[in-house]
Amino acid sequence: MASKPVEQLDSVVIRFAGDSGDGMQLTGGRFTSETAMLGNDLATYPDFPAEIRAPAGSLPGVSGFQLHFADHDILTPGDAPNVLVAMNPAALKTNLKDLPPSGILVVDSDAFTDRNLTKAGYDGNPIEDGSLESYEVHAIPLTSMTIEALKEIDGITKREAERAKNMFALGLMSWLYGRPTEGTIAFLESKFAKRPEIAAANVKAFQTGYAFGETTEAFAVQYEVKPAALKPGLYRNITGNQALAYGLIAASVKSGLPLFLGAYPITPASSVLEELARHKNFGVRTFQAEDEIAAVGAALGASFGGSLGVSTSSGPGIVLKQETIGLGITLELPLVIVDVQRAGPSTGMPTKPEQADLLGVMFGRNSESPVPVIAAATPSDCFDAALEAARIAIKYRTPVFLLSDAYLANGSEPWLLPDVEAIPAIDPHFAAGGDGAEDFQPYRRDEETLARPWAIPGTAGLEHRIGGLEKQDVTGNVSYDPDNHDLMVRLRAQKVAGIAQDIPELEVDDPDGADTLVLSWGGTYGSVAAAVRRVRGGGKEVAHAHLRYLNPFPRNTGEVLRGYEKVLVPEINLGQLQKLVRAEFLVDATGFNLVRGVPFRAGEVADAIDAMVDA
Repeated sequence: MASKPVEQLDSVVIRFAGDSGDGMQLTGGRFTSETAMLGNDLATYPDFPAEIRAPAGSLPGVSGFQLHFADHDILTPGDAPNVLVAMNPAALKTNLKDLPPSGILVVDSDAFTDRNLTKAGYDGNPIEDGSLESYEVHAIPLTSMTIEALKEIDGITKREAERAKNMFALGLMSWLYGRPTEGTIAFLESKFAKRPEIAAANVKAFQTGYAFGETTEAFAVQYEVKPAALKPGLYRNITGNQALAYGLIAASVKSGLPLFLGAYPITPASSVLEELARHKNFGVRTFQAEDEIAAVGAALGASFGGSLGVSTSSGPGIVLKQETIGLGITLELPLVIVDVQRAGPSTGMPTKPEQADLLGVMFGRNSESPVPVIAAATPSDCFDAALEAARIAIKYRTPVFLLSDAYLANGSEPWLLPDVEAIPAIDPHFAAGGDGAEDFQPYRRDEETLARPWAIPGTAGLEHRIGGLEKQDVTGNVSYDPDNHDLMVRLRAQKVAGIAQDIPELEVDDPDGADTLVLSWGGTYGSVAAAVRRVRGGGKEVAHAHLRYLNPFPRNTGEVLRGYEKVLVPEINLGQLQKLVRAEFLVDATGFNLVRGVPFRAGEVADAIDAMVDA
């Protein structure tokens, strides 16, 4: 058969959607891996229910995976899909609104039964009633074709054959966009090595879907997206939580401190615990505690004992950890607290992203208890942010909050592997015992950092009191003296404020001398930067600055903000950074705020920027 014509595209956004048991995350993950191997730039957005197994065929039970890949640098998983693969009516109902007219729609026609249509709230069958005529619809009997293809494989039940339909869909999409097949076949054979018949079934379904694309008349052309011109080097695809875990390991290696993670499983932070548990070869110790309070208590105890103590959680767990974090502030010990933010309050929407914990981590403890706060910008940036959080914690003897979110945690992108030798060492600078400890005072501070000595328990000559009661300056003895308390409160605040001299200044992307500045932080970086590109592409001038350091702010932040007539602060909350910059710098910043449990779309941020520039 003659090859079909190949059409060149510069970028594509594909969304796989189906029941939470249809394997959409696996399907999207495999497509992503093959796309990364081809050298495309990419960004992903997995979106799945909080329930382990939501009711089959229900609207809340739909699981989705969106992937944006391109031959150039991209910043987001895309505002809307060019292709929607919907495995059942519920997936179609919940996702069709995002597919633009003339978009490619692939549906499993076998799933559009009366029962499934009723569950999804359809009065009739959209495949047959003309309601989809504005799309390029491919109604394919994925389930029955998969079952037919696998009927000769011994040991496979009809139900097991049906479950391989996601691999048929993956094979079809792999053909349509010229993805290689070898990596997926090897993955399936490895994943199901203990069940060779299951491995064979999935491989056969995948290959059948690929062959269907080649032979069917339904698809007239095949598409090609060439590799992106990325910076030379060795890349791997990485999620935010993986990158965060590797950043903590790098900090452990570079400081020479054993890494101890005290954690209680909580979505979407649990995979940091799972990833670190795989790396005992680096001396990593992971402790799954019975609750959040025990987890952070163990991490602080590990820091007291001379380890790099880390505790991971999300919003509901961070609330429970705050008393112990306050103890860490008083003890002035290194501690990294990772908050992978999710939609709240309370249990909220556990698998959905939000960035509404900023004020909580800043002020959510009793009394004056300042801590440094750092926020990661992209999935791969979680590595650098984790490394920096550990550096500051160790150098300044303080708990440090590292903010991520569900979008960064589960999303992925290509990561240029760093030169490990080029990562600077982190000196823990323990207090010396023995003969040099006669004059040891546990709260005698370093003149530059105001950090107190880090004295390892059991070291001769370094005995000292610890606890949550206020310390006497220098000696560390318990003190109720009013003037001493005022002094210690100010010293702890001064120590954190002084970190501003040890972090980079705020950089501004402003090629044209704009009057409007967009100020972003955290996981909104990609959508805001993409929006700024769009606005500039429309001929308007706008500047963009992104904050990594939220406490203390970079030392030039006030100067930057006062240099613009208008400042827009997009946030997935009701204006938390906006409140901080208005209070700190007396700048009349304007917020753009949506709290829907989904990342910003670049288009909606661009509309907000356009409106401000034109105002």
